[in-house]
Amino acid sequence: MTRSLITGAQNTWCPGCGNFAIQHMLKNLLSDHEKGGKSLDDVVLVSGIGCHAKIADYLNINSFYSLHGRAIPVATGIKLANPALTVICCVGDGDAYAEGLDHLIFAAKRNIDITVIVHNNRVYGLTTGQYTPTSPLGFKGRSTPAGTTEYPLNPVELMLASGAGFIARGYTRKMEQLKELIRSGIAHKGFAFIDVLQICASFFPATDYYDSHVYELPLTGSGDFESACTLAREWDYNSDARIALGTFFTRKSPTFDERMIPVFVGKEERERAIREFLDARM
Repeated sequence: MTRSLITGAQNTWCPGCGNFAIQHMLKNLLSDHEKGGKSLDDVVLVSGIGCHAKIADYLNINSFYSLHGRAIPVATGIKLANPALTVICCVGDGDAYAEGLDHLIFAAKRNIDITVIVHNNRVYGLTTGQYTPTSPLGFKGRSTPAGTTEYPLNPVELMLASGAGFIARGYTRKMEQLKELIRSGIAHKGFAFIDVLQICASFFPATDYYDSHVYELPLTGSGDFESACTLAREWDYNSDARIALGTFFTRKSPTFDERMIPVFVGKEERERAIREFLDARM
């Protein structure tokens, strides 16, 4: 019998929040995962702190609330402890690109086999509207009433420089494409990064801007690094340029968990330890 994937917890997201679309898409992906004969007990969702993090309350799967900016090291530890798990890490743009930026870079560099989904509304929504590392120049928020004087960083370009093996960008109003991007990210053996553009209905309602600027790339990304860099620089999270949605870059290489575990135990010991761990849970 399939489980109900939505919990009974009261949802406190603002009406129109882009997080609803991500929750709905993940619910459908998890349902497909279960219908395919795979156990949802082998899936773990790790979240940080922020509006996005409430998704751990609303999806009925294994979950872990981490500290602000610390979701990725928690997800890394879970994957190393049990490599058989599918680990999905939901983080916010302030969560991942500010407090947690070092963890994001090193997870990409190490190629740990987790999927990082960034709920990028380009504002600190939970604390009522301060600017984040991806807010545009001149953004007027609670902490910058006259407009921020900082240019935003480009996380897609940053992930290319950091060595990530799967890099994509989606948009919550392009649900079918977003679902396939995240499905591909989860299936990718290694570190997968998906920057998801969404609106904050209360403090950065940018729907009209995104709708008039986005265009879709092929779902299958290439392994051409230079072309991916050129494409990533087309929109710098500040200009009025077109915004590409899709897979920018894919590359297969040995994962951190594959290389790390044999340091401590041999192959046979590792497999036996994993079997014993799984048997103990039954």
